[in-house]
Amino acid sequence: MKPLEAIVGKPADAGNGEFNCLAMSVAWVGLGSNLESPSDQVTTAIDALDRSPGVRVLAMSSLYRTVPIGGPPDQPMFCNACAALATSLGARALLDLMHAIEAEHGRVRDVRWGARTLDLDLLAYDDLRCSDPALQLPHPRAFERAFVLVPLAEIAPALTLGSAGRVADLARVIDAQGVERWDKK
Repeated sequence: MKPLEAIVGKPADAGNGEFNCLAMSVAWVGLGSNLESPSDQVTTAIDALDRSPGVRVLAMSSLYRTVPIGGPPDQPMFCNACAALATSLGARALLDLMHAIEAEHGRVRDVRWGARTLDLDLLAYDDLRCSDPALQLPHPRAFERAFVLVPLAEIAPALTLGSAGRVADLARVIDAQGVERWDKK
């Protein structure tokens, strides 16, 4: 991860002493994969986010092995994680960047909740509330998904997911059966 100082301010151009001040937001992202080396897909996606202009990874949860929810039967297990990002991108621009990273990883959107090389979900963006069909914030199903709440509670226990409540409280009461650390078998 790059140091946060690299995005707070840097010289506008060499030698003039002026600084660009960027307004930064914090975004929380869910990551998942169940195809083509899932843990590698998730970790390379984190690296891609961190290398993207206007984005720095602040924190990343552990990797979790999770049971597929919904979608076709007999899917492989998922690798899931969550990350906190500092970003100067707006919520929609960040979502577009995430979709571009998914495409670079071979993501095909043909079966709802089907197997995928990479899934990046924008879970929350500051305290923004958005109900646009293309972008709903906080993510409308995050509060009911153990594969989101367990890793998110590691890095953002005090985060509030709209009217659903605090992540720590939601994680404490959700059925987390089928969610275990990736390194355990």
